[in-house]
Amino acid sequence: MRKRDKGLSPDELARKELIKDYLKKLPSYDSLDLGALAREMMGQMLENALEGELEEQLGYSKYDYRNKLTDNSRNGYSKKSLKGSSGIIDISVPRDRDNEFEPQIIKKNQNSITQEFERKVTSLFAKGMTLSDIKYHVADMYDFDVSESSISRITDKILPVAKEWQDRPLEETYAVVFMDAIHYNVRSEGRIVKKAVYIAIGINMDGMKEVLGMWVGENESAKFWLLKMNELKNRGLNDILIICVDGLTGFSNAISAVYPDTEIQQCIIHQIRNTTRYVSYKDIKELMIDLKKVYKANTEDIALFELDNFEEKWKKKYPQIAISWKSNWVNLSTYFKYPQEIRTLIYTTNTIEGFNRQLRKTSKSRTIFPTDDSLFKLLYLTTMDITQKWTGRRRDWGIIYSQLQIFFEERLK
Repeated sequence: MRKRDKGLSPDELARKELIKDYLKKLPSYDSLDLGALAREMMGQMLENALEGELEEQLGYSKYDYRNKLTDNSRNGYSKKSLKGSSGIIDISVPRDRDNEFEPQIIKKNQNSITQEFERKVTSLFAKGMTLSDIKYHVADMYDFDVSESSISRITDKILPVAKEWQDRPLEETYAVVFMDAIHYNVRSEGRIVKKAVYIAIGINMDGMKEVLGMWVGENESAKFWLLKMNELKNRGLNDILIICVDGLTGFSNAISAVYPDTEIQQCIIHQIRNTTRYVSYKDIKELMIDLKKVYKANTEDIALFELDNFEEKWKKKYPQIAISWKSNWVNLSTYFKYPQEIRTLIYTTNTIEGFNRQLRKTSKSRTIFPTDDSLFKLLYLTTMDITQKWTGRRRDWGIIYSQLQIFFEERLK
């Protein structure tokens, strides 16, 4: 055995000998078109594999009619051209008479032998794997070396699709829209910048949930939200019944400038976190019991009464808590007018925070993103993965919808 063949498995050695024998029968290398040879060999391999798939589905080999246990049968071939690294590969795809054959190695709508590989690379990227992780995974699984730059170019192909999704038309009216931001480190002009990804999730009038948009910005601000709400309106979203947001300063004014009739519910959980951040550990349990009497009250009048009691009890130790609640009360108290089903839906931004947790889970292996586009394409792919499970409406949507029809009768005509 020659030195260069050492370490090869028996199967690899056998294949190598077969190739050598085959090449001996070909014309001299001077007149040999290696590209054409590669295409012919790949085409033959694919045709053999397709024949095997059809044989397995039908349950009998070609011309073996004695073992035929189906009414279906072979029905000739159709021509197919595939793009490959060595050029166009023409193959014959076997057909069956009942048109039930669904090839797996080369799918019906596939026009490139690299498509499946690219799809798998993109899928790995969407699961949160870094470029270097994907490189090693591909080498291990497929015995194939691919550079990180090539992987990046493959995943970049998703960007035009993502941009098209970002600009798609929206429905005219949404019952509830949740808005929030999640923050990431992105490299920009030689330094690392903390950037906000603005996210809007809507529930339409059929009770179905969808991500309306994701935008990468410098930092979280009411001005940026104003731009994005104008963008939503330009995409056809003319009316939002209720919008749920955190307590960002100026947010309410930005919303009212675009959707003046929209009711605003400021997230209660955000308010609790922001106002109890510096409460002593020994006081937090008792303080939260008193604060719960406010936001869990059955009516707004009872809630205001309990807020006064809270202020009287805690104003010496923590005067800013009651002051903050009272100054934001207009938007904190919106949910009190609604029945429990709508209250549960709108008094927190849990709907969008659960979505954000899934985004963080996917991106946790990346502490810094090289560009805004690299961040956006990962979040888009993750979003597609998450939202494919959003196939049904809320169980209590019938009750919620009937209530909304009464509260917003004029706007829902």
